[in-house]
Amino acid sequence: MLSTLRKAFWLFGLAVLLLVLFLPGYPTLRELRIKNRQLEEQFRRMAVDNSLLQEELKRGQNDPVYQEKIARDKMGVVRKGEIPVKIFQKKR
Repeated sequence: MLSTLRKAFWLFGLAVLLLVLFLPGYPTLRELRIKNRQLEEQFRRMAVDNSLLQEELKRGQNDPVYQEKIARDKMGVVRKGEIPVKIFQKKR
């Protein structure tokens, strides 16, 4: 009876010791897991953005129609003989 009580006391003491050692680190572990999930989601979004940008880059290097569209829209380039027309809206 006494040896069983002594074993139970030692097991209880060991359990308390383990709780004292590992319990303070648990909130930090949870925070790190949450941050890890957020970073993984950010990585996935950036990978999708990267693939879209790579596709647009290839298209810009190889597609003359797309190159012309970009030149006209973003740089205001016109073909020879064309007259550029700018429309201004009235300010209210």
